[in-house]
Amino acid sequence: MNDLANQIEILNAEFSKQVPQEILTVFQKSIEDLQSQNIEKNSLKVGDKIPDFCLPNANHEIICSENILKKGKMIVAFYRGSWCPYCNLELQELQKNLAKIIAKETTLVAISPQSPDNSLTLSEKHNLQFEVLTDANNIFAKQLGITFKLQDFVLSSYKSIGINLKDFNKDEENTLPVPAVFLVNEKREILYNFFDVNYTNRINIEELLNLL
Repeated sequence: MNDLANQIEILNAEFSKQVPQEILTVFQKSIEDLQSQNIEKNSLKVGDKIPDFCLPNANHEIICSENILKKGKMIVAFYRGSWCPYCNLELQELQKNLAKIIAKETTLVAISPQSPDNSLTLSEKHNLQFEVLTDANNIFAKQLGITFKLQDFVLSSYKSIGINLKDFNKDEENTLPVPAVFLVNEKREILYNFFDVNYTNRINIEELLNLL
């Protein structure tokens, strides 16, 4: 088992002890409902080209993919928000491997719909040394076909444990990206992608590194 998968297994065990069973049941129902929607059929695949983007980072500076790809390949990691513990584990693991990524002339960026101020808090908390970008209203993620609307039946459970998406995303949509990861070359062609609506399943980072 890789490091990230092992950490997720520990997190799942902690959740099963700390979170009420009725909430865990709602979360599982949410995942199963998303799986039934077959969202991945409309998402970009290996061989497709991703659109260009220009998005603000945690310091409100505009970062453009065109400039990134002049330096080599790019990894784009979508995460739901700093409120998501699974996302935090993945981002921390990517940070641990950042030197290996850079050594392969590859730039890593992470993207979520949360506001730059929330992204700054996240970046500082985990000492992230890569750009954390804001995709307001998931406009870029929608172009990639990786978004979904959080079901009404799960919103109250999120709020009951202190997660109000409006506070993080500064909008009323309750729309999130699937935690997808794309590796693209200088021509914006997708060389590899990871997509799983079950947010407890995450990328095998060693597998990703082997493709750089």
